[in-house]
Amino acid sequence: MTLNVTKEVATLRKMTVGELRERFAEVTGENTKAANRNWLVRRIIWRMQSIDEGGLSDRAIARSRELAGGADLRVTAPRQRSLPADADKRTKVVPCAHATSPGRPLPGTLITRVYKGQELRVRVLANGFEYEGEFYKSLSAVAKKITGSHWSGNKFFNLNCKEAGQ
Repeated sequence: MTLNVTKEVATLRKMTVGELRERFAEVTGENTKAANRNWLVRRIIWRMQSIDEGGLSDRAIARSRELAGGADLRVTAPRQRSLPADADKRTKVVPCAHATSPGRPLPGTLITRVYKGQELRVRVLANGFEYEGEFYKSLSAVAKKITGSHWSGNKFFNLNCKEAGQ
């Protein structure tokens, strides 16, 4: 059976991150905690192609082992860096007037918009925004991901501070 990569990628892109993790485990035989949709899709497709086409040749495997044999590979995790003893004395607590910046929806808010016949959902987080399982620092970054060109996030999602009573 020949693998139809385009069809498989389209199917994978419609899956949630949880479903992609399950598919990753099915295809690779390994569990993952990865939440990056693009990485999961690429790895799943790579493994499916590898299975379909027979994987690496014996010569390629032997060469990679030869190259890795002389490598200085880390086998233990790096030590955790500890904070200096006087870190608490150097830290200032500055009260702020707003929990979030003015004009920004409260964390937990779900922003929805229909764009090109598809309903988009963006969840507001305390330190950014989540769209399709990926983290973005600003609404403008989400709008750029969706449209492919720069947009004001507030304008794209129709968030007008005056209408929101602010």
